[in-house]
Order: sequence, then C-alpha cells, then structure tokens
Amino acid sequence: MKRKKSSRIPGFFKLSRKKKIEIVKDFADLTDKEVKIIEKGIFDSEIRDRMVENVIGTFPLPYSIAVNFLINKKEYLVPMVTEESSVVAAACYGARLTRERGGISAENLGNLMIGQIYVVDLKNPKRAKLRILKNKKEILKIANQQKPDLVKIGGGVRGLEVKLFKSQKTGSVLRIHLLIDTRDAMGANTVNTIIEGTAPLIEKIVGREALLKIVSNLAEERLVKVKAMVTKKVLTMKGFSGKEVIQRIVKAQAIADVDIYRAVTNNKGILNGMGAVALATGNDWRALEAGAHGFAAKSGRYLPLARWRKNKQGDLVGEMTVPITIGILGGIIKIHPISKISLKILKIKSAQELAQVIASVGLVQNLGALRALVVEGIQSGHMRLHAKNIAMEAGAKGKMIERVANKMLREKRIESGRAKEILEKNI
Repeated sequence: MKRKKSSRIPGFFKLSRKKKIEIVKDFADLTDKEVKIIEKGIFDSEIRDRMVENVIGTFPLPYSIAVNFLINKKEYLVPMVTEESSVVAAACYGARLTRERGGISAENLGNLMIGQIYVVDLKNPKRAKLRILKNKKEILKIANQQKPDLVKIGGGVRGLEVKLFKSQKTGSVLRIHLLIDTRDAMGANTVNTIIEGTAPLIEKIVGREALLKIVSNLAEERLVKVKAMVTKKVLTMKGFSGKEVIQRIVKAQAIADVDIYRAVTNNKGILNGMGAVALATGNDWRALEAGAHGFAAKSGRYLPLARWRKNKQGDLVGEMTVPITIGILGGIIKIHPISKISLKILKIKSAQELAQVIASVGLVQNLGALRALVVEGIQSGHMRLHAKNIAMEAGAKGKMIERVANKMLREKRIESGRAKEILEKNI
C-alpha cells in the first residue's frame, strides 16, 4: 500500500537545508539530478540567452518550500521564490491555521482570457457597433482559424463583447473583446496572435484601422474563489484569546474596507505570496499583480482582495475572489529547469489547479500577516530574519550570524554599525 504523504511538517523551518531537501525529494519523487539543480541553481547559458535581450548573467533568488497546505483535501508542498523576509513563514503559518477545519477550498469561476481591439475616430460609432454584432458569427470563425491547434485540444474563442464609450480626451471609442480559452497556457501570446489575426476583418467591417490590438491583464473571466475557516482555538496565543485575535483581524478588515492606504498594503501582502509561487513556476507575476490590483479597483473604489469575518460560532472565515492568469505550458515554463521541478513538486494536473494553489497561498499569506500585525506587530518575526541579514552584511559567518543577530534583537538595535561592533568585540 502506497504511503500517504502530508504537507503538515512540524518544525520544518528548524531543519537543516539538507534535511528539508530530503523531505521535498521524497514528497515529490525528485531525481538526484533535479535535487542537484535546486541546490546548485544550474541554468544553461543557451536557454538563458534566448529568454531575453542583452543577457550578461543571472540573478539568483532564494527558492523556498511552504509546508502545511491542504487545498480541496489534497496535500501540497508549495515552491516560492522571494527575497522578502517572513513571506514564506507567514504562508506556512497561515496554511497550518486552516487545517483544523479541513484546509482551503478553491474553485475556478472561469478560464477565459480577454483579447482587446480598440477602434477610434469612427464617423458613426453606433452603426459600427451594430455591424460588429451582426457579423459576430463570422468574426468568431475567423478568430478560431488563427489557432487551429488550440481548438483541437478544446480551447479557442468562446465569445465576443462590444462596448462603445466616449470621453473628452478619446472621443468615441469602440472596444471589441474576444473571450478566449487558452487551456493550460497563460495565453498572452496566443491571445495576441488571435487578436492581430482577427483585426483585419474587424477593420473591414467598420471601415477604420484599429488603434490597439492587445491582451488585457484584467482577466475577470479567469477568476478563482478560495475560502478557509480558522477556529478560535488555533488563534489563541500567549496574552490573547482566540476571540480577541479574531475581533482584531475583523477590525483590521473594516479599516482596509474604508482606507485605500491600508487596502493597498493589505493587497501587497497577498501578492507577496501569489507572486512568489508564480515566479517559482515560471509565470508572469507582473501580469498577475496588475490584474489583481485592477480587480481590486473595479468597483470604482480600491478594496482589499480578501475578506475576513466572524461567523455565528465565533470562528474566523476568510474568502477571496481574484483573477489568476497563469499556465503550465508556454513561455519559459517548460524551458527553465527549476520551473519544471516546481510543477513536479506541486503535483498539479492543470493550469486551473495551479491557479487554485496560487490563490490559496494569497489568502493564507494575508491571514498570517494580519494575525502578526494585530497581535505582536509585523516587525517581530520580520526583524528576526532582518537581523541575520544585517549580521551577514557586517561579515558574520557560521554560528556568529545567530549570536550577532540575537544580541541586536535583545538590545533592539538592529543596525549595521552595531553588528560590526559586536563582531569586533566578539561578544
């Protein structure tokens, strides 16, 4: 009988790097070669030089594993790439808090990307809109002819939307949206190919050249909804009852609802987690973040992406709906050796499943950050890691890193100059 593997690994952060790698290797059935790639960061120069222009080297970032994730009853170890202290720790902690009530539930609300064609300076914009709608069937036919292989695997153009708007700066603008199922690809290049190939027909119909033909990163047709419950019991900690912690988190939520300055910082924390997973899997984290911020402001007010409330039983419930534009095919995903390993560690079967994981990380990242923020303050855990960085910057090595960092923390003087003094005096 095959042993069931769990992502709940108490004390994972205390283990040596070697032991952590052994655990991940066993969980994901990694080969020795794949382990070596993770450890050494091997990156073939030929691949690197084809990815982007003017390459002269590489810029390594820490590659971490977040534990404790239970999503739709499935165990996950989640690769994360980030340089920011406390991000991975917050994700692990937040994920652990959700396990008592079954972990995180996630569902995809769509898988369509949006391709846009903009036509301006039309003599009769209303007539142009009607002509587009009248020729909808032909437009969709031509659009799907641009990517026949996509249609063969079940994807393709699913719909067409037309909107006419006007402003003093733009005059009348006709916007045509093509809604495209890109299957397991993020799909930006696919969408742009379809849009550019379809534009000549649009231009012929309206009698005017299109000004813009481009994918939209506000992927409101590619939403993921995640939800988790956290009990009062698991939120109880020294000096604070679970009830009090929940009250504080709900109050912090209320502040973010009415104050954009807090809402932006709140959402940045969510994207700390989401972006780190996107980067680890070779996805475009900038598109992910742009879409999330746009979605947060879609109502006309910038709002927090995640919502936390207290239920009738007094426990904490969190929900988030967010656009996720990612893939497991295309781009550098199957070229970059570590992004391929990341997908193997995740054991995912589709881009939609990866989107669920990314949204789940964002939700629990927010939970971990909020819990820290409303109780001991955000700097407590963050500064422990920051102190080690300052110690290394001052020249500390080996066991001295911990000694210097701990002394600065006790003194509440986490400064480069103080780290150097401690090293010089060897105290």
